[in-house]
Amino acid sequence: MNDENTCQMLDLTAACDRLLAADHWLILTHQYPDGDTLGSAFALGRTLRALGKKARVVNADPFPEKFAFMTDGVEWDKFEPVHICAVDVADPRLFGDALADYADRVELCIDHHASNTRYARYLLLKEYAATAMLVYEIVRQLGVTPDAAIAESLYTGIATDTGCFKYSNTDPLTHRMAADLMEIDIRAAQINRAMFDTKSRSRIELERLALAGLRFEWNGRCAVMPVTREMLAKSQAHDNDMDGLASIPRAIEGVWVGVTLREVDTDRFKISVRTGRHANACDICARLGGGGHPAAAGCTLSGPLSEVIDRLLGAIRAAVPAIETHA
Repeated sequence: MNDENTCQMLDLTAACDRLLAADHWLILTHQYPDGDTLGSAFALGRTLRALGKKARVVNADPFPEKFAFMTDGVEWDKFEPVHICAVDVADPRLFGDALADYADRVELCIDHHASNTRYARYLLLKEYAATAMLVYEIVRQLGVTPDAAIAESLYTGIATDTGCFKYSNTDPLTHRMAADLMEIDIRAAQINRAMFDTKSRSRIELERLALAGLRFEWNGRCAVMPVTREMLAKSQAHDNDMDGLASIPRAIEGVWVGVTLREVDTDRFKISVRTGRHANACDICARLGGGGHPAAAGCTLSGPLSEVIDRLLGAIRAAVPAIETHA
């Protein structure tokens, strides 16, 4: 793993030069894959193949069913990886156990998280609303005209990381890029419906159970929602039912900090923090070994649920002292 001081920052042209100069690219996504990491990876992989290069995308966790359209018509090349690129992965711990062996071998990281730990040899970083926006620039810089498959992957990445263009990270450039992709005649409405408006019965049951366990702190300024393995078993929910669950606590009126705790193993929790203008999610999670964006960040904590919640509340109190004085 590269020390932060040895990680070389690249601009767009230099990163594209490295992609062009090499072949046999293995493209890595983060665990619990979302639309941005998958959309960025598939768009980049298809682009490299359009240039005559060998490329393959590898996911740490099972592929969520709603993103299955990205795989249409693609069979990844089989080869021994020579060069490794990570997309939308701010920290090597986010590779998960399945891809941990690659953590020390990442040559190029393409990312939009300010909290990136500079673990790769080379880093292309722009604090865009989505990594897919940066990959879109790469595609254009490489001289590839996006086909519908590439464009739909990129659009999915942008749409999901902006909450269908509702989050505060959405800016005019976000809309312009999305509009460019829509000019390719992609299935934007179908993608939006699948990403944001369609839920399985298992997901609805999981929401019901999770909301029953919702608790409030500091006179409703903070909402904490545990999602335990028992809830997952009762609802028969799967990984592809989890997307968007983290936004529920923050959507409650008056909440500054919304926290979702998903139990991924016995006494091990994946934490998702969502905040508005009164708090910085990245500051909160950084105190717990995580990171992300000002409005959306995460970390992983171990211990009994009650102790994990206490640690979270302590970090929130330290990062957002006004949450107590305004309670």
